[in-house]
Amino acid sequence: MVQLFAAIGILCLAFTASAQSTRSSSVVSATTRSSSAVASATPSGINLEITTKSGTRNKTAPYLHGLFFEDINHSGDGGIYAELIRNRAFQGSDVAFGRPSNMRGARIVWSENEQVPWGPTLTAWKPIGGAVLSLDVLNPLSDALRTVLRVDIPTDATGEIGFLNEGWWGMDVQPHPYAASFYIKPNDALYTDKVTKIYASIRSNSTGEVFAQETLEVDGPLSTSNYTQFKTTLTPSKAAPNSNNTFAITFDGAEVAGNTFFFDLVSLFPPTYKDRPNGLRKDLAENLAALKPKFLRFPGGNNLEGLSIDTRWQWKKNIGPLIDRPGRPADWSYYNTDGLGYLEFLEWCEDMSMEPLLTVYAGYSLDVADVQPANTVPKDELQFYIDEAIEQLEYAMGGVDTKWGALRAEHGHPEPFNIKYVEIGNEDWFSDSYYWRFPMFLDSLKAVYPDIIYIASQATESSPSNINTTIPSGNMWDLHHYETPQFFKDNFNFFDNWQEITGYEGVQIFVGEYSVLGRDRAGGIDWANGEGRFRYPTTVAAIGEAIFALAMERNPSVATLSSYAPLFQNFNSYQWTPNFIGFTANPNDTVLSTSYYQQQMFSLHKGSETLPVKNTAGDFNPVWWHASIDASQTGTLASGKIFVKLVNAAKTASPVTLTFDAKISSGNGTILGHDDEYAFNYLNNATAISPRTFKLTSSQIKNKKVTYTLPGLSIVVLELK
Repeated sequence: MVQLFAAIGILCLAFTASAQSTRSSSVVSATTRSSSAVASATPSGINLEITTKSGTRNKTAPYLHGLFFEDINHSGDGGIYAELIRNRAFQGSDVAFGRPSNMRGARIVWSENEQVPWGPTLTAWKPIGGAVLSLDVLNPLSDALRTVLRVDIPTDATGEIGFLNEGWWGMDVQPHPYAASFYIKPNDALYTDKVTKIYASIRSNSTGEVFAQETLEVDGPLSTSNYTQFKTTLTPSKAAPNSNNTFAITFDGAEVAGNTFFFDLVSLFPPTYKDRPNGLRKDLAENLAALKPKFLRFPGGNNLEGLSIDTRWQWKKNIGPLIDRPGRPADWSYYNTDGLGYLEFLEWCEDMSMEPLLTVYAGYSLDVADVQPANTVPKDELQFYIDEAIEQLEYAMGGVDTKWGALRAEHGHPEPFNIKYVEIGNEDWFSDSYYWRFPMFLDSLKAVYPDIIYIASQATESSPSNINTTIPSGNMWDLHHYETPQFFKDNFNFFDNWQEITGYEGVQIFVGEYSVLGRDRAGGIDWANGEGRFRYPTTVAAIGEAIFALAMERNPSVATLSSYAPLFQNFNSYQWTPNFIGFTANPNDTVLSTSYYQQQMFSLHKGSETLPVKNTAGDFNPVWWHASIDASQTGTLASGKIFVKLVNAAKTASPVTLTFDAKISSGNGTILGHDDEYAFNYLNNATAISPRTFKLTSSQIKNKKVTYTLPGLSIVVLELK
């Protein structure tokens, strides 16, 4: 595996935690209670009295558990975007950032294209049978796709000849249909009109075994002035033994000897999630759907902003036919094809019954040199970008009688989407201009779409304080925390009375990015990925995240949305650790992390109303808890399930006694934990730490009382009737 750390991205997220940690510590000092902790103590008996009377309940946050997607770690191209062909349209390549000791800022220190950073390459393409491959810019496929593959055939060619693509570090091959397509044009001066057949195949890269092949009949001479698109379906008769496979396009050498052909937008799609054309990789999407997420924040993240204003994520350039999508040099060291575009994100939300949480570009971009603040649109030019955001919303929400709604219908989705949440910008505490950009966006967007909840990406993190952002009541603030387990223990009371303490009356919090990055250590996180930084989410990471999640659940009027970050990691090329789900081209290599299972447990066991809990013995630290009831149908206890969430951060077990004001008839539970606090799931041992279910016995349930011994280093959800 190759580990690439983009200096820009690492520094961005490092500054994120630094700014937010300062903010949170000031809030915590004002709300310190007996629940605050400095370390995990030895467990003592915990006695909790839980009230189930309907008059004492509060509504839970219905959309608390969701997803945040940013194309980092090859999580889009080469990840959840199901396209199997790597570098399919020669749009651009990889780079690496570095900071030379004798220079002020970072710069590109390596590029896959040695002459032009981000420039096209022949990565993943290989010749077959003596064909000569090169790149060509004189015969573009479209205005968007300017670089094509030139294939020169020797005059003495015989037998099979052509080229192959190795995929995103391989291709999974199963006995199901694959949709293949490509564009081809002969060189006019060399074309001999003898081509009658083109062959498309899926084959082993190690043995050459052909798993599927189709013959494409060429009906008459190919056009030499325009590209011709060919499509076919390949269905292997069996699964390949591994993912070291390729897709090949070949000819009979005798037919094409002396010819030159141009190819572009070569594509191969397996069956996708919900059978969407140009859709999501099925197995990865199914893992996300199993969380029952309530929203999707997209498209980023730093990847929204771009490394310059011109290379920002531009929705108008990633809608419609793939032939019209130029792609872009993105923020995480590799090129984005933008095949996973705006409409695909909206359909992703639709297919998983999630609320779209759209992040709009707000006039601020990052910089390769990492000189902050950087790339802010001048105030007198900002209206263009505001209008762009308004048009973006119309594309999603407008009727077919509107300009952009009609274009959406033309792209295959006449029914409008409903967007409840819009975030204005991303991590704008890096800039010194958000205090005037945010109100300009907010006022204009609200004038057109008054019912949307708008989310500020910066609040009081800035210094000096006169550039802090004012967030009006009814809107939200996006909080980011990449921390140690101890930080989340210490900040269990972060959300308690937050609105009153900060003066943000009526403002709610979206915890848009959070995770445990490494073990507890003096000085906090080592942002250089050194001492204590986790490669994968560990037991103690899931415990820290669970404690912070409980802090959110017990404050549903303040913390209303949350999402782990980052979401995916391609084990072959990544810029960040730890991550939620790891994968390769082979679905059998997918690793669901301890953090994934913790999030799943909490998402699937969330009541509709919170229940008051009084501790009559024991206190928070090392055990934390929360209780809720699912009374969403009738509102009565008889029809509701009670969920009691317990987290033990100590290594020793703790006896827990739950006393209710109503009889408990039965119960079961789900537990996640491990004896080793630094244990983790990894490739070839993906279920080392995974949830186990159990049933409470009659001796543990006595009328209104439930007793349970909570194991050390564990996260438990009890489900009681």
